[in-house]
Amino acid sequence: MEHVDPTVFRLAIFVLAIFVGYYVVWSVTPALHTPLMAVTNAISSVIVVGGLIAAAAVSGDGPGGWVAKGAGIAAVTLASVNIFGGFMVTRRMLAMYRKKEKPQ
Repeated sequence: MEHVDPTVFRLAIFVLAIFVGYYVVWSVTPALHTPLMAVTNAISSVIVVGGLIAAAAVSGDGPGGWVAKGAGIAAVTLASVNIFGGFMVTRRMLAMYRKKEKPQ
């Protein structure tokens, strides 16, 4: 067997991770949704910190500096949207468990 290009190997792992992630997310029961959203928000907060470091620490003088800055900005933006959406979904899920007030 010949040597496999690392890019093809990484792409295959990425595609497999997409399939595994899809089946894991869609098989979660609704009772576990809120705790999983909290964990997802925690992971996204780490991504925001890493994106801020990538966007700020890399000097724009090098050949790939603008790529790193752009990737850092994109990571911060997408993770921030994910965190905001996670909090909104969690809030809505918790509202389903509140007792409804009786009209007077």
